[in-house]
Amino acid sequence: MAQNPSNEARRQLLEDAKTIAVVGLSNKPDRTSYMVSQAMQNAGYKIIPVNPVIAGETVLGEKVLGNLTEIDQPVDIVNVFRRSEDIPPVAQEALKMQNKPKVFWMQQGIANEDAAKLVAEQGIEVVQDMCIKVDHSLLRVGK
Repeated sequence: MAQNPSNEARRQLLEDAKTIAVVGLSNKPDRTSYMVSQAMQNAGYKIIPVNPVIAGETVLGEKVLGNLTEIDQPVDIVNVFRRSEDIPPVAQEALKMQNKPKVFWMQQGIANEDAAKLVAEQGIEVVQDMCIKVDHSLLRVGK
């Protein structure tokens, strides 16, 4: 697996970020994607939920979009909660965004080398198999 950015580099990515598009955000409060997104929202990030199954609903006070290309504002991080084998289409969609993200972040337990290579070749930082909430806490972002 390609190496993730260093702790210091990931800390800087999180320090600089303001907006996180969350692909696969669930509307169920007991799901990891919901808990992680809520924690990041509570830490001051703007969350943009992306989930075609519940598009149009409201989750964490934000309207859910059907896909990444519907986002009409800059996004710093695309945080993905999908199975590893389902990541390549998400990566391709991220590259079609009006404003390409600075970071393509695959949550803990999720990694896909093909997708990572695809977005990295376009100058987007890639993080694989790491929880953004855990990183935010451990790296003491904003402290």
